[in-house]
Amino acid sequence: MRLVLTANGPGEVAGWVRPLLHRLYERAPESDVHLFIVPDDYATGAEAQTARAAFPQAHVYDPKRYVAVALGASGADLRKGVDVVQYLGGDLMHAARLHRRFGGIATTYKFTRPAYRRLFARAFAVDERNAERLRAYGTPPERITVVGNLAIDGALIEAGAEVEPGAPRDGILIMPGSRGYEIEHLVPFFFTMALRMLRERPDLPIAFGVSPFTTNAQLRTAIERGGDPRVWSKRGRLVEEGDRTYLVSLDESVRIPVLRHALAAARTARFVVTLPGTKCIELAALGVPMIAITPLNAAELVTFNGPLTYLDRIPGVGRFLKRAVAVSISRKHALHTQPNIDLGEMVVHELHGTLTPGRVARVALARYEDRAWLQESAARLKPLYAKHAGAADRMVTSLLELTGT
Repeated sequence: MRLVLTANGPGEVAGWVRPLLHRLYERAPESDVHLFIVPDDYATGAEAQTARAAFPQAHVYDPKRYVAVALGASGADLRKGVDVVQYLGGDLMHAARLHRRFGGIATTYKFTRPAYRRLFARAFAVDERNAERLRAYGTPPERITVVGNLAIDGALIEAGAEVEPGAPRDGILIMPGSRGYEIEHLVPFFFTMALRMLRERPDLPIAFGVSPFTTNAQLRTAIERGGDPRVWSKRGRLVEEGDRTYLVSLDESVRIPVLRHALAAARTARFVVTLPGTKCIELAALGVPMIAITPLNAAELVTFNGPLTYLDRIPGVGRFLKRAVAVSISRKHALHTQPNIDLGEMVVHELHGTLTPGRVARVALARYEDRAWLQESAARLKPLYAKHAGAADRMVTSLLELTGT
């Protein structure tokens, strides 16, 4: 099968593309895969490189090359056509464009629009609620197949990796996110939070679990600058010793390990401190309790869906308008993490608004000793997405059937 995929940011590449290709190559190792990373504001810039490292047998195109190919340039060995163009992230128009250029069967995952109701021969849904949304957009019911959430398979794959030295066994793992503003401002925020906790509990095991899309150069720049003054963070240093990396206080009294296999490390931790996003679903699937924060200290720096994310580029008033929009969106929703939204209550401990590292540290230390919360959280979270396991296999089965492979 010759398969074309579109994807955009780190969540889609790690949570959707990775488990799908992992299973596809297991079942059909001769598959000819062409992955196009399309332009997107959520991207880190490391998506293509990370995908190539994970799947060296695939053809991977960065956003610049995608644009050239989409506009008619050669360079993608697809002149003989393709079997399937599968949307796995980014704007739907990119998958539509590649389908028009190379043919094949067009398929989508989770998203569609009324304009594409005739384009997609198969729409893969996360669950029945997602299937209903696809039907509401005009997708014929017979074209919809519920497969589950690919991110669950992605989490199980990553969690099965070898646990690195420095993993916080029965301690606290910090997962700070991979978007630009999260690295620049929230890595220092979480570092300062960790310093505060270690001041009270010097023996507390703590580590940072960072995304494979985050480079040490980015971490170094962030920790040395200390983030926006409004996040009230301290500066530090990044130290590399062989294959080990640490965030180190300026007086060198504190060294916090930086780990690359975050979900494997999360299995050893008592709980995780993180941000709302796909990682909360992944941690829930592993039954790991968590605290998730939505800091609005510098709300205009946040990236969110749609054109409103560019408000801060309007001269003069832009950043004030974007800050107001970000605060309004945050206040409109009582729950910010998907597990809590799905459960209808706050099982993941959420903190919203203007936050200080000290306040989050106090909450984390209190939760660290709260055995009842830890046990209840794990028990409520782990079964929440259990039925989604195997989504990649179900999706591969359907793709192979579509192409008669």
